[in-house]
Amino acid sequence: MKALIITVAGTATRFNRDTTEETLKCLYYHDSFKNCLLYQILDKARDIDEYVIVGGFLFDKLEDFIRTNLSEFKDRIKLIYNPEYSTFGSGYSLLLGLRNADPHADEILFVEGDLYFNDRDFEKIKKSEKNVFTVNHNLITADKAVVVYENTGRHLQYIYDTSHSYLNIREPFLAVYNSGQVWKFIDLPRLTAVVNNLTPEQTRGTNLEIIQGYFGNLDKSEIEMVVFTEWFNCNTVSDYMTVLSKIKK
Repeated sequence: MKALIITVAGTATRFNRDTTEETLKCLYYHDSFKNCLLYQILDKARDIDEYVIVGGFLFDKLEDFIRTNLSEFKDRIKLIYNPEYSTFGSGYSLLLGLRNADPHADEILFVEGDLYFNDRDFEKIKKSEKNVFTVNHNLITADKAVVVYENTGRHLQYIYDTSHSYLNIREPFLAVYNSGQVWKFIDLPRLTAVVNNLTPEQTRGTNLEIIQGYFGNLDKSEIEMVVFTEWFNCNTVSDYMTVLSKIKK
């Protein structure tokens, strides 16, 4: 049993600076609804048993879009509302997704809902028998990147600045990457323990609280790194238009 969690609850402030009306990044499209990011992710995940989609901002539009355009996936979609989307960080959406995933799932993939990546690399993630973290070839800049680095103990450490101002690594490191913001968990008891031990402050934080708790002390032999050869994070409409040209090809 495989589950996919997609989080799309955020208010998309940067994206909506360039739109005529407020919209969800994952639903924005030109020409065909199949060109939206949410459809593109589901289309790549047709062999996964369950999709847990966690929304919040413009939730009624998300419900309507799924009902109207995603009927081919509807039997596998579990739509969850995050009432704290405007007050808590992204971690609460992941937490709700994990709490609502099928308890019989033996592996869980997590994808942030504003991403575009190619099929070939996503296949590597799905086929891997290990826990997976992903990276991409984009430049690392504080205004966009989620950083993952390997410290001298050969453990993964994640850094992200919610104010998009600066990044600070305070210890020696062996390697540093731009995170691909897609992960796979195969040790579900470990994942459950991480979730159950979150502090109230961590519950209100970013999804990296859970990611770090899970991956931070794993041995390298338990982890596979998948490098996205084509990857975009659609923070703006301009980013989406770049992605659209890729989709149409």
